[in-house]
Amino acid sequence: MPVFAYRGLGADGRTVNGVVDADSARTARGKLRASGIFPTDLNEESNAAERKAEKREWFPSLFRRKLPAAELALLTRQLSALLGAGVPLVEALGALSDQSARAATKRMFSQVRERVREGSSLADALASHRDTFSELYIGMVRAGEQAAALEGVLDRLAEYSERQSEFTNKVRGALTYPIIMMVVGAGVMGFLVTYVVPQVATIFEEQKAALPLATRILLDLSALVTGYWLELLLLLIGIVAGISAGLATPRGRRLYDTWILKAYYIGPTMIRIICARFARTLATLLASGVQLLPALDAVKGVVTNGLLRDAVEESRESIREGHGMGQTLSKSGLFPPLLIEMIKVGERSGDLERMLERVADNYEREVSHSLSQMTTVLEPMMTLAMAGAIVFMMLAVLMPIFQLNQLMK
Repeated sequence: MPVFAYRGLGADGRTVNGVVDADSARTARGKLRASGIFPTDLNEESNAAERKAEKREWFPSLFRRKLPAAELALLTRQLSALLGAGVPLVEALGALSDQSARAATKRMFSQVRERVREGSSLADALASHRDTFSELYIGMVRAGEQAAALEGVLDRLAEYSERQSEFTNKVRGALTYPIIMMVVGAGVMGFLVTYVVPQVATIFEEQKAALPLATRILLDLSALVTGYWLELLLLLIGIVAGISAGLATPRGRRLYDTWILKAYYIGPTMIRIICARFARTLATLLASGVQLLPALDAVKGVVTNGLLRDAVEESRESIREGHGMGQTLSKSGLFPPLLIEMIKVGERSGDLERMLERVADNYEREVSHSLSQMTTVLEPMMTLAMAGAIVFMMLAVLMPIFQLNQLMK
């Protein structure tokens, strides 16, 4: 049955929008009027999807609104609960569409429901919305359908999404305060340099008085910023564009990935973050019934460092030849010994999923502790740095004022 996207006026006069399924546009309008909605715009969903696809070609992916991981986890858990309660898949998808607050989410689930109703598998229906559902998500759903264990797979997916969202929020939360401090400090210093200091300098020029050293340094900096701001802005844009262009090349990305792994403190922390994602994702795939080789192929998407990703791919090829995963990963020398040993123990005991879960828990705890230590050190250091900068700025501004007072006396 076709799906129509509508916009109209509700019984209270407010603008409403959403989707409705009907045999024709005329039937859709009748359904909407029966529910107290006067439609002002009605389009078949296939046409809306085509316009959306055309829009994506013109706008960069930066401006696309993706479904938040926490909301995706909630919807996944709700779908699992509905299936566990014996609700047919088509009706469960319809319930998710009806209760979704976002118009885009309602539209998406309506499309998925219609494809499933027409005979497609859930994985194939989800594959038409790759902006929302990753290859990992679709692959696990496909494995769950093949093993007739879709409810359990959805539960694991919801748990995995919740853990990933929580882990990401921890990392962002740890970095938020230092970033805010840097931005505020730069804003305050920029205001003083570009506005306050030139005003004070004008007064001294009129009085023909000698300026203190701190004030002269600040004036030179102010003259540089105000007199060459366009050149400095273009230089900054050029540096950012050059770095972005370099990272877009295979050689540049390779150099960056090598440097980031060798960087003090950043490298070990980055390795722990990637290993935690790798172990958690692989454990979830294996527990969902996905075979090891396809699971390793899918898990490469969460390994963001090119060197580690190449090591996973080489491990996959060695496993196909009959070698163990722990043995092949250890050859790269990039993965930490704990991960290697836990994988070897899991392979010998036949309980690889549980070992991977344990190592993922361990690395997530280590990353959280490491980030807590970093913020504990950064906060006082940045506070002292800002205090020093502000004291210098205040001296550069106040010392001339004190000298003016002396001259006037």
